[in-house]
Amino acid sequence: MDSKLRRITIFCTVIMLILVSGTAAGIYFLQKQGYRPASAAKGTNGANGAKAADPEEAVDYSAFLGDETFFDRDKSDYEKLLEHTGKKLNLFATSVEKDLRVQILNELGELVTGEELYITLNGEEYKDLDQDGIVYIGDLSPGEYEVALKALEDYKVPSTPLSIHVKENVEYTPIDDISLLIKTEDDIDAEKEDTKKGDADSDKTELTDIQRTEGNQSFGIDVSKWNKEIDWEAVKAAGVDFAIIRCGYRGSVTGTLVEDPYFYQNVQGARAAGVKVGLYFFTQAVNAVEAVEEASMVLCLNNGLPLDYPIFIDTEGAGGNGRADGLDVNTRTEVCEAFCQTIESAGYQGGIYASRNWYYNKLDMTKLDSNVIWLAEYREYPQYEGKYQLWQYTSSGSIDGIEGRVDFNISYLP
Repeated sequence: MDSKLRRITIFCTVIMLILVSGTAAGIYFLQKQGYRPASAAKGTNGANGAKAADPEEAVDYSAFLGDETFFDRDKSDYEKLLEHTGKKLNLFATSVEKDLRVQILNELGELVTGEELYITLNGEEYKDLDQDGIVYIGDLSPGEYEVALKALEDYKVPSTPLSIHVKENVEYTPIDDISLLIKTEDDIDAEKEDTKKGDADSDKTELTDIQRTEGNQSFGIDVSKWNKEIDWEAVKAAGVDFAIIRCGYRGSVTGTLVEDPYFYQNVQGARAAGVKVGLYFFTQAVNAVEAVEEASMVLCLNNGLPLDYPIFIDTEGAGGNGRADGLDVNTRTEVCEAFCQTIESAGYQGGIYASRNWYYNKLDMTKLDSNVIWLAEYREYPQYEGKYQLWQYTSSGSIDGIEGRVDFNISYLP
């Protein structure tokens, strides 16, 4: 055999060995994956009419084609996870003041919705009436309780009860699981829920020009979804030093906690342009417990980022029909106190926004003067005789980078 023929023979032999090895490896892999030929699985005869001696050794290399999820790139990670791990449920419970909120979560930490869920609290049964994965129980006596989830078909429930302490008094600390209560405007009827109405005096004489900064004064704006898309570079170039940005609101009808759809892009845009940032939240809390929830939501959305200005509770009315519009002075004052103290417990500065009329008639300012006060009064010079650190002097301003009217403010903070 000449050298050329010898090389060809060796080359072909190597190729054959590679193919045989690859086939063997493929068979081993498919066997490990549990794929079996249909004839072996059913104990049927082979092609020659004789029954296979060992069905386990027979392999159908195309069996994976029968797996409907093998090439299913559209199947969600959640669905794939459930296929492998099952539907295991967990309980998360918190107490603010003589109450208990129990949340039923799946393995991904999501609320379980659309199911008839029942819990027991020290043996007494409660139902998730609106099937939102949350059971709220109020007017409880302070003390220790055990919470259990009743058996539910197709789900794995915790085998042991959850121990929880029901608090006697409000503790002004952020609620850990508040993120589960925050909704987007896609989840609600925003037209009915977002009904803030200003009350900066009916005899207002609004200024529409920018009040230029002098000494320790700074010029700023406050914005929300109502201002839509904002060109923050243009806003900065027009002379804006700071912006108080709405992060969310509580629904005027249902009391749902809702994130402002423009919150994150406004914060990011303002910071990128060099505009200093503070936050505000439009409240419809009817008690101190709900005020703690609102403050917790703000802190959750801010996620520990530093702020240049305080976090304000906006305590205006909602057109007269809001769930908090009829609060008495003491209750509304308690709401503002609870909000600000919860904000301050997280290391931020708390503040209150209202009109001159509300500061005089709707709040007890002797209990709130330690907070930063943001006054809304649309005059050339405010008539409010109390102290204030920010002054919103118009809601009809016009500035480059924002279409339509915008609120103008002066800050006297250092």
